Amino acid sequence: MSSKLENLPRWNLGDLYCGPQDTALENDLVLADKLAGDFQSVYQNNLAQLDAKKFGSAINDYEAISELLQKAISYGQLLFTVNMDDGDITRFYQTLQERITDISTKTLFFTLEINRLSDEKIESLMAGGGDAARFRPWINEIRLFKSHQLSDELEMYIHEKSVSGKTAWVRLFEETFSEMRFDVDGEKLAQSDVLNLLSDKDGAKRKSAALAFGKTLSENIRLLALITNTLAKEKEIDDRWRKYARPVSSRNLANQVEDEVVDALVSSVSASYENLSHRYYKLKSKWFGCDALDYWDRNAPLPFDDAALFSWDDAKNTVLSAYEAFSPEIAKIADRFFENNWIDAAPDEGKDAGAYSHPVVPSAHPYILMNFHGKSRDVMTLAHELGHGVHQVLAAKQGTLMSDTPVTTAETASVFGEMLTFRSMVDGTSDPLKKRVLLAGKVEDMLNTVVRQVAFHEFETVVHAERKSGELSPERLSEIWLDVQSSSLGPAIKLDSSYGSFWSYIPHFVHTPFYVYAYAFGDCLVNSLYDVYLTNPDGFQKKYIEMLSSGGTMRHAELLAPFGLDAANPDFWKRGLGVVSGFIDQLEEMEAGAD
Repeated sequence: MSSKLENLPRWNLGDLYCGPQDTALENDLVLADKLAGDFQSVYQNNLAQLDAKKFGSAINDYEAISELLQKAISYGQLLFTVNMDDGDITRFYQTLQERITDISTKTLFFTLEINRLSDEKIESLMAGGGDAARFRPWINEIRLFKSHQLSDELEMYIHEKSVSGKTAWVRLFEETFSEMRFDVDGEKLAQSDVLNLLSDKDGAKRKSAALAFGKTLSENIRLLALITNTLAKEKEIDDRWRKYARPVSSRNLANQVEDEVVDALVSSVSASYENLSHRYYKLKSKWFGCDALDYWDRNAPLPFDDAALFSWDDAKNTVLSAYEAFSPEIAKIADRFFENNWIDAAPDEGKDAGAYSHPVVPSAHPYILMNFHGKSRDVMTLAHELGHGVHQVLAAKQGTLMSDTPVTTAETASVFGEMLTFRSMVDGTSDPLKKRVLLAGKVEDMLNTVVRQVAFHEFETVVHAERKSGELSPERLSEIWLDVQSSSLGPAIKLDSSYGSFWSYIPHFVHTPFYVYAYAFGDCLVNSLYDVYLTNPDGFQKKYIEMLSSGGTMRHAELLAPFGLDAANPDFWKRGLGVVSGFIDQLEEMEAGAD
C-alpha cells in the first residue's frame, strides 16, 4: 500500500451507541415500544374525532417514536455495512430489524388513517392552528399514496412479512457479495479492490480484473438471477394490488416527480447518446491509438495522465478549499465531518464497496462511507458525499418526518459539490495537458452519472416489463444488459459475453428499483443550476442554502423557481446536457490543436 493511503479515517459510531450491547440502545427500543403501544391505544380509530391541536400533538408523538426507531436502525445499518462478513453483527442487524418492524407495526395505522380522512377534514385540521399546519408537506406526501393504499390488515401483513420477504432477499444479495472474492492473477480480492483495478494505469491489470470479476459473477449468476427475478415479481404483485400504472410510477410518486418529467429526462438523454458518450469514447479510443476500446478500458486513465495519487489530506484540502471559495458556511459544515470522525474511508474486506452519506436522524448527524484509493475519482466521490452530508445537516431542522429530500433533488448538493471541486482543480492548474486530463475525467464522471444511469433505467424498464410474463433466464438478463449498454456506450466500446453478467452487481436494482434515474436528474439539474450561478452569481449562495435547508418541505418545481428553472420544460434537460456536450467540444478542440 502507498504511504499516501495509510491511516485513512474510520468513523466513530459512539455518538449513536457504544456497541450492539449498549444499554442505551436497549433502553431506546424499550421506550419506543412503550410509546408506540401508548400511541396506538390513544389514537387508533380516533383520528377523525381529533381537533387541530390534538392532531398536531399526535404527529409530534409519531415523529418522536420514528426518531427513536430510525436512530436504532441507522446504527445497525452503519455497523453492518463495514462488517458484512461478521456473523455476530449480521445476526444483530437482522434481530434489530425484526424488533423495529414489530414496534413500528403498532404505529402503522396512523398514516393509513390519515389517508382515510376526507380532504375537507384535512383542510380544517390544517387551518385550525397548532402544529398540524407545520406538517402539511409531510401530510401531502402521505396522501399522494392515498389511491394506492390497501386495507389496514393487508398493509400490516405486508409490513410484518417484509423481514422474511424483500428484506431477506436484499440481505442475501449483500452477504453474497460480501463473501465473494475475485481471483486476479492469483490474488483473491474483495469487490471494492477489483473494481478499483478497472481504472488502474496498467492495461493488463484492468483486463485481468474485468475478466476475473465477470467470471465470478457468472459462477454466481443463477443465484443473482433468482434474487432479481424474485424481487421483480414481488414488485409486480405489489404494483398490481396497489394499481400503479407502470413499474416506475411508485418510485416517481415517492420522488414527488411526475411520470412525464421522468419520461422527458430519459428520452432527452437517450436521444443524446450519439452526441455524448458515442462521441467521447470515439475520442478516447483515438487517444489510446485504436478504433474501439475494450470495455475494461472505458474508465482507464488517459495515456498522457501522469497524475500521482492523492493522500487523504490532499483530498480533504482540495474539497474544503473548493467549498470555502463558494460558501464559507458550507465549508464549515463540511469540515465537521473530518474533525468529528463522521467518515469511514478505509477499504476493507467485508465493507460495502460503494459510497453513501447516511442522514441518520436530525438529533444526531450524518455519517459518510466510501472506499478511498487515492485517485482523482475518489476526490470527486468525497466531494459528492460531503455535498450530501452538508445537505442533510442543513435539512435536519425540518425534523425526522420532513428532513429527507426526494431523490430527484437529493443529488443536487452532491453533484454541485463535485462541480465546485472540479472547477477549483481546473482553475488551479496552468498546464494544458493537466487541464485536458481533468476535463476528460469530468466528462467520464458525467457520462457515468447521466448516460450510464439512464441505461440502467432502461435495463430495469425492460426487465420489469418482461418479468410480468414469466421468469427471465440469466441468459436473457445478460442479453438485455448487453443490448442497452451497446446502445448507450456506442461502437467505440467493445462488449463481449464476459461483460454479460455485469448487470448482477448493481445494488440499486435490488435495494431501490428505479432509483438510478435520480443521478441523471441531479446531474442535469446541477448543470443548469451551475450555469445560473456563473451567469448571475449575486445572491445565489443564499438561495442555494435556503434550498438545501428546506429538506422535504418543497417539490422540485418550488425549489427551482427562485433560480428561474423548470424541470417540466424540455429545454431544462437540453440546457443540462448541453454542459456535457460543451465539455466534449472543448476536448475535441484541444485534440485538434494538438494535432
